[in-house]
Amino acid sequence: MPSLDMELAAGGRVAGVDEAGRGPLAGPVVAAAVVLRADTPPELAILLDDSKKLTADQRLAAFLALYASTAEIGVGAASVTEILRLNILHASMLAMRRAVSRLRIPPDLALVDGNYPPKLDCAVRCVVGGDALCLSIAAASIVAKVIRDRAMLRLGLRFPGYGWHSNAGYATALHREALQRLGPTRHHREAFGTVAQLRLDLTIAD
Repeated sequence: MPSLDMELAAGGRVAGVDEAGRGPLAGPVVAAAVVLRADTPPELAILLDDSKKLTADQRLAAFLALYASTAEIGVGAASVTEILRLNILHASMLAMRRAVSRLRIPPDLALVDGNYPPKLDCAVRCVVGGDALCLSIAAASIVAKVIRDRAMLRLGLRFPGYGWHSNAGYATALHREALQRLGPTRHHREAFGTVAQLRLDLTIAD
């Protein structure tokens, strides 16, 4: 289970930062920044872990508990248009910068999951596998994942057939089959391999 040790050792005001949605074929990338208090209650801390290790119900419980707590949360996103213009890595960095900028008070240090630091107006420390090691990064991973999944659920109601309510835009068999049958939407990332290949196949077929 992640701990607050890294945040407390860093001193000052520390934000955990993570993103969700770097790998899907469709939809935005969403990032969150979370500042936890040093006195985060154990009943909240025990809910927090790498979002990928949690069930949907566990993520929702943690998400609701975070928003009901004294934690400070900022959320940012980068659109499909920005992903296509910047590439997914730099769009993810943009989403992280937006998330941090929406914190009420700027942090002294951002602990960022992964090994590529976004350009922020504070010190940045990258933590590989940070969502499994650092409580604030785990919290950020949960917030980003729940908000992105909700966004994909809403998009799925407008664009039925791709299974976004269950696959959140990832390249599942159902999603790939729907792409072949229905073609891509404006919310698909046309530069991504599966979508780009479909575009090529359709062009050749024409």
